[in-house]
Amino acid sequence: MNIAVVLRQVPDLVETLDIDRTGTALDWDTASWIVNECDDHALEQALLLKEAGGGSVTVVALDAGDVDNTLYTAAAKGADRILKIPLDDPTPPAPRAAAALLAQAIRTLDAELVLVGVQAHNELDGVLPPLLAAGLERPYVGVIRGVQPGAEPGTVTACKEFPGAVMARMQVRLPAVLGILGAEQPPRYVPVSRIRAAMKATQFEEPEVTVPARDARVTVRRLYAPASAARAEILSGSVSDVAARLVTILAERGILK
Repeated sequence: MNIAVVLRQVPDLVETLDIDRTGTALDWDTASWIVNECDDHALEQALLLKEAGGGSVTVVALDAGDVDNTLYTAAAKGADRILKIPLDDPTPPAPRAAAALLAQAIRTLDAELVLVGVQAHNELDGVLPPLLAAGLERPYVGVIRGVQPGAEPGTVTACKEFPGAVMARMQVRLPAVLGILGAEQPPRYVPVSRIRAAMKATQFEEPEVTVPARDARVTVRRLYAPASAARAEILSGSVSDVAARLVTILAERGILK
């Protein structure tokens, strides 16, 4: 089975996010970048399918953020090919433009199955997976937790999660696009030594794509940093002192009378 996996870079929410001088966007030059968590699970699921039934895994990514380290890590994990799509603008494209670029590159791969994280925390005007499926003219099933080779040739079995943690087992006929929420197992760890070896041996392919015109569906007028409304109170002292303070706090809030 030939599988294509989309890997996206997203801002690391553990680090401070700065607003640029215009006040309408984040300062991408100061942001720290990490691989999108759901995309990391999509890669793990692709590698599991490859190990179970053979085939190849091709990773496709936009040249945005700190993507090289992510791609070398993917190669160290077992990805067979790496496609890095060049961008003229260092600003990460909106999901619609990103989906159009990714679809152009994936069309050249003859991939039977496309796996992509079902969501990313920096998506504003829509989610990328269904847009990508529309661009590829393939059926789409999202919120998937686990994929296995199907009982019939040309199919896979996908476990879809519904609200309330209700799971459904679906037989999906290929070719198709699946939005991955979680793989069957956590993303594998690779040691730094293997990543360094991949840096020496891996070559990125840069497909030729046509950058679509920017079509802003959402206009941001102003961004604001979150303001701290209150702070936590650390209780100290003896057990009786802390207990007395807790009683006072609960009484002040009307919980104890």
